[in-house]
Order: sequence, then structure tokens, then C-alpha cells
Amino acid sequence: MFTIYPAIDLRNGMVVRLRQGDPAQQTTYSEDPLATARRWVNDGAAWLHIVNLDGAFGDAAAARANRRALAAIATSLKASLQFGGGLRSVEDVKAAFDAGVNRIVIGTAAVEDPRLVAETLALYGPDRVVVGLDSRDGMIVTRGWKTETPISAVELGQRMREMGVIHALYTEVGRDGMLTGPAVELTAALAQLTGLTVIASGGVRHLDDVKEIMAYASRGVAGVVVGRSLYEGTLSLKEAIALSRSIV
Repeated sequence: MFTIYPAIDLRNGMVVRLRQGDPAQQTTYSEDPLATARRWVNDGAAWLHIVNLDGAFGDAAAARANRRALAAIATSLKASLQFGGGLRSVEDVKAAFDAGVNRIVIGTAAVEDPRLVAETLALYGPDRVVVGLDSRDGMIVTRGWKTETPISAVELGQRMREMGVIHALYTEVGRDGMLTGPAVELTAALAQLTGLTVIASGGVRHLDDVKEIMAYASRGVAGVVVGRSLYEGTLSLKEAIALSRSIV
């Protein structure tokens, strides 16, 4: 099964998109996250990918507005929610699940505190945990993509697989929000080299990009996050979902 994940990136309680994760390059698309989420669900989305950007950047005050938006979406809509951004303690993870999230994404903590991954796996099971393999030129970046590390996406993915993780989200930061095309072959290679089921993210422009990613479904690429292309109108969510359902 191949899943299309519409992205709802939250900053100060508003729906935004950043270019390459840069908060100085922000476009605001809506002041009503619930309305945006309802739009994607009405277009057929079974999953929503929600990101607390302020949590990722460490802005606790602004992150509260995003958590309120998350709770409103969880209580109002019948969709599964994948949520990440600033989840760096067991308390953060528990709060997300208590808010109605179905699956959480752990990024920075997978590098800085892998014990959190182990504890979350033990408490909630591997199907509810995704490790965020956010990278720039193949090397992991953390703290809202601001901090470079000497760890490759493949190395971190292999470490996480050994711990019992089964799902990963791979974002090539240089492509995110740029509409320059996804890193398809890198995503497929990561899935094969780590044994993880990988969700692609970053750079999707149009339906042909989705088709290209779907061609690797048999090699462990299980879905794609789509953001700016939906908000700019270069990709129809209905068409992408219909295409995803063609896999047998």
C-alpha cells in the first residue's frame, strides 16, 4: 500500500511552508489549520502529516498554538495523523498520543537521545513510531535542520533498524519546499540499505513525480509527503490519491 501524506506545517498556529527549512523563507497559506486539514480529508486523504515547526525550532510559546491546532484536527476529523517537530522526551511523545496522534516522528532525539526511541518503541510499538532521517547532501541535520552532524542518513537508519524501528521519513532538505523534484533514487537506496519502510519527502512538483516515487514501492518506499505542490496548485491531491490506489 502506498500512502499520500498531505503536509500541514504549523508555525504560530498558522499553516505555512518554508523553503529548505529556512524560517526566513516562509509562505503563509492559511490562518485556519482545521479548515486546511478538512480540505485535504475531503479530497480523500486517509493520513495527514502535521509538523510543529516551532517545536522543532525550540520556541515553546509559539508551539502551544500549534498543539491547540493539532488537538482541534484530531477531535474534528476522521483521519490518521502523523506528527513531528520537537518531540524530545517521553512526556512530549505521550502528549502527542494523548492529543489523538496515530504515529509520531522522532528526528533530533534519534541522534541526541536514542534511548527515547527505545522507550517509545517499548511503550507504543514500532508501527506508531517513525524516525525522521532529515539530511543535507546525505548527512543528518537536527534542531529544525539547523545543526549539521557527521552521521549519514544510511548510518542512522541502520542504527534505528537494529533498535526495532520499521518506519522512516526521509527528507533531503535542499529540495524541501523548492518544487525541484524529489530525491527518488536516494530514497529507494536508503530503504534497501537500511531495511526500513521509507516515506519520501521534499521536492514533489506534480503527478509525474508521484508516479516516479511509486515505481519504487516494491523496494520499500511506502509513501510520499506532499506540501507546497498542493498549496501552489501544481498537484491535485485527488489525482495523487487515485494514482496511489492503483498499486496492486
